[in-house]
Amino acid sequence: MVVYLRNLLLPAVLTAAIAYLLGSINSSILITKIFRGKADIRQMGSGNAGTTNVLRSVGRLPAALTFLFDFLKCVAAVLAGKAIFSALCQLPDIPPVIIGQYGAYIAGIACMIGHIFPLYFGLKGGKGVVTAIAMIMLIDWRVSLVLWAVFLITVLISRIVSLGSVCGAIVYPFATFGFTFFLDYRSSDLVPLSYVYIATLSSLLIGTIVVVKHKENIKRIVNGNEKKVSFHKKDGT
Repeated sequence: MVVYLRNLLLPAVLTAAIAYLLGSINSSILITKIFRGKADIRQMGSGNAGTTNVLRSVGRLPAALTFLFDFLKCVAAVLAGKAIFSALCQLPDIPPVIIGQYGAYIAGIACMIGHIFPLYFGLKGGKGVVTAIAMIMLIDWRVSLVLWAVFLITVLISRIVSLGSVCGAIVYPFATFGFTFFLDYRSSDLVPLSYVYIATLSSLLIGTIVVVKHKENIKRIVNGNEKKVSFHKKDGT
């Protein structure tokens, strides 16, 4: 146990710090200022510093740029986490690819926290959905396909983006456990049971954060007054 803690401490702290600082770069705030001068996206629309609010309040192009930047910053964080753990962390009987995955989860969670509580913007940011998407796609493409399907089907039926995000967040830990336990652990000697635990608990934490950050949206969904997206809305921006 002492060996594990000693080998994990430095790479974990370094990974978390770098990922948090990357996550704190909130593109919705910066891009809104570029397109709308001194405007603060947190004082527009729903008040959320995220892609959906940028889409509704500023326009499609700013929203697309916001999504792209938030996605790429988490990609950078996750790749950095994998590299740091691969270089600095040596755990007995744990394959290097699994060690890299540990770094990816730590980086993804820290980047998401940075997005929600950005150091550079008074700790008031977005809901972390796009950063979570990027992390999931890099860590396990199989899980990401399931969540994308849940999200898209939900949004196409309900036309409520927040409902799609919440449904995806709820399914996330179940999908992670299903793939890592039944397909990875049971069919391979290289995947330890500890990875199944860590992956499932990490996905549960991430899913819980997403759901909690959408509590106001959930209330509006229940009351029937959550805003819906229009797939045919013209944007003059």
